Amino acid sequence: MTELLLVGTVARAHGNKGQVIVNPETDFPQERFAEGNLLVVEQAGTAVERTIRSVRFQQGRPIVALDGVETMDDAEALAGAALKMPAAALPRNTYYRHDLVGCEVKDTDGRAIGRVTDVQGPIERSLLVVGEGRGEVMIPMVEGIVVDVDPTGRVIVVDLPDGLARVNATPGHD
Repeated sequence: MTELLLVGTVARAHGNKGQVIVNPETDFPQERFAEGNLLVVEQAGTAVERTIRSVRFQQGRPIVALDGVETMDDAEALAGAALKMPAAALPRNTYYRHDLVGCEVKDTDGRAIGRVTDVQGPIERSLLVVGEGRGEVMIPMVEGIVVDVDPTGRVIVVDLPDGLARVNATPGHD
């Protein structure tokens, strides 16, 4: 069976024509929630493929009309449903939070900093939680600090500004 990856969850119905508001779980909502894309809607142990008929964005969240969801009652029944896409449909060089947990973090000189134990925060302001000898260090996932991410090789290369590891290390671990 094809691996499915979570790209969003249905928050609630919107309007009376079967549209739903989606809480995106992707860094690329415009690409994932494009008209014509196929989603797998998982809920209560069932999975149904549905094509996106139309989409518009409001306050950063997609409002989606799906084939086969025609009424407000149909849309309300989808509240909480997971929206997934086949991994093969996603572009290369993309990754998910679960792909990063366990990756070794190194600086640009190849020195080990620690391993990712968690990824916290909203997608647009994610922080790598890296366990290291003195506790945990929070590393912002931003361009310029995170230089390379290789989930297949299980390595993340970072260029930490001077003092970042000290400033945000878990208190009491110095």
